[in-house]
Amino acid sequence: MCRWAAYRGEPIYLEELVTSPAHSLIEQSHCATRAKTATNADGFGIAWYGDRPEPGRFRDVLPAWSDCNLKSLARQIKSPLFLAHVRAATHGSTRRDNCHPFVNGTWSFMHNGQIDHFDRLRRSMESMLDDEHFNARAGSTDSELLFLLALQFGLRERPIAAMAEAIGFVEQISRHLTGTARVRFTAAFTDGQTLYGVRYATDEHAPTLYAAPMGGKGGYCLVSEPLNDETDWVEIPAGSAVILNANGLDAAGFDPAWEPERETAELREPAMAH
Repeated sequence: MCRWAAYRGEPIYLEELVTSPAHSLIEQSHCATRAKTATNADGFGIAWYGDRPEPGRFRDVLPAWSDCNLKSLARQIKSPLFLAHVRAATHGSTRRDNCHPFVNGTWSFMHNGQIDHFDRLRRSMESMLDDEHFNARAGSTDSELLFLLALQFGLRERPIAAMAEAIGFVEQISRHLTGTARVRFTAAFTDGQTLYGVRYATDEHAPTLYAAPMGGKGGYCLVSEPLNDETDWVEIPAGSAVILNANGLDAAGFDPAWEPERETAELREPAMAH
């Protein structure tokens, strides 16, 4: 299972999440304490926002703890909104295109969790994408494909509802094709203005997600694991979405649902791939 951290607020240096804390994201890349695996060595990535609407991004396949460039960038880059991720691969090989965060236009997305039976579901998921979103797929992970599905379903206009619809669709096709469904999911995604976080699982084992004030003036961070023992971390309940904007933090329920009236291909394994 991967580990990630995200921040929105007054500009801070990336190192305040990535390298400096006692249990920083780099520390979690080899000593995670609240995940199935303690080591997250299959690459890393950061996406940050500045004066332009689209994010900057740096990704590599090296373990985060061994990359001196990441430490240097985290020390020098100051941003009001950024995502950082260390990867433990479940689907997709170790290559740069499979490292989070994923970016499409002004949007960026990162994920921790898994989609059971993904190899059986992949082609049905891909068949839902129009040409624009299908051609945007660069890697082979379930995470990137779920991001593209959410974009297809309206992430730009209704972020939480579109993400819920994407997960609901995956659960439905999984039940149809395999007889069971299990999605475990925490994610952070943003358009460069508002930061969204979600914690959800089909079963009772949602990956962990915590929030805490940071940076002053209404700033917050979202993390897979607390970065230290001093801050008052709040665990986000399973089945919840959080929204971080200029007004601070707000929370809402997160209930995946698929709209059967949507015009789609039949729920079956496609005979042909794109």
